[in-house]
Amino acid sequence: MSTGGAFAGQTVEAARRALTARFKSGGNESAELDARLLVGAVLGLDLTGLITAAHRLFTPDESTRLEQFARRRLKGEPVARIVGHKEFWGLPLTLSLATLVPRPDTETVVELALEMLRTDGALNRELRIADLGTGSGAILLALLSELPHAQGFGTDVSEAALQTAATNAANAGLAGRATFFACDYASGLSGPFDLIVSNPPYIRSADIADLAVEVREYDPLAALDGGADGLSAYRALIPQAACLLAPGAALVVEAGKGQSGQIEGLMSAAGLTPTAAPKADLAGIHRAVAGRKMPR
Repeated sequence: MSTGGAFAGQTVEAARRALTARFKSGGNESAELDARLLVGAVLGLDLTGLITAAHRLFTPDESTRLEQFARRRLKGEPVARIVGHKEFWGLPLTLSLATLVPRPDTETVVELALEMLRTDGALNRELRIADLGTGSGAILLALLSELPHAQGFGTDVSEAALQTAATNAANAGLAGRATFFACDYASGLSGPFDLIVSNPPYIRSADIADLAVEVREYDPLAALDGGADGLSAYRALIPQAACLLAPGAALVVEAGKGQSGQIEGLMSAAGLTPTAAPKADLAGIHRAVAGRKMPR
């Protein structure tokens, strides 16, 4: 039998405020947002619903569930992991232990890819797109949502990640245009492709221990660790992608801080030409790097 927990009998508004204060005392810099999201997840309410239900009382079962969520968040678990989903490019994506939590920085890759296709006048063409190391499918599904005549192919070495991506494609109504393959980057694909994208692991192995706890302890290590210099994945995927790109097509990848120049060098060595300047994220970091396979 439920004991009810600390929030039983409190109004929704009072519980939200109490949880916010508790998070702030624990050093949470996003205390108000996290409290609202967790209260909303327990009650199945969005922001408007929380306002409307401000004076409704928490039941014992709801209080117990909120207390469980609060303890998980205070240990450093990301809100997205607790509630099981995260919005990316306007798409609500289901998460699993095998996938990264999609981050706003990664939308920079989508933005640069679309800008390049727009420059080519290709937004409404029939396109073949590949996403190498697709994880939750975030980048691929964001692009498919903007490109009505594109077919997408996502790869990952993790079967669990591919299952999550397939679920997200179905939930977004994109399952008919998204196909997923278990392989290492592009090793199981056949070209040509009009666009290839990737958000590979790029954290230096020695830096993993210094990451924020919600990344270090909760994101899959294989999706973070980029080897001694952070560039191991790029050395593998860039030559693979270069062989599969159609003439004039582009590879767009996410980069870590200070890596864009080295990644452009790897692209050049694989025969790709950096024809678009690296695109910065909101923090000013060169987050998306592109190389084009120039027609002979």
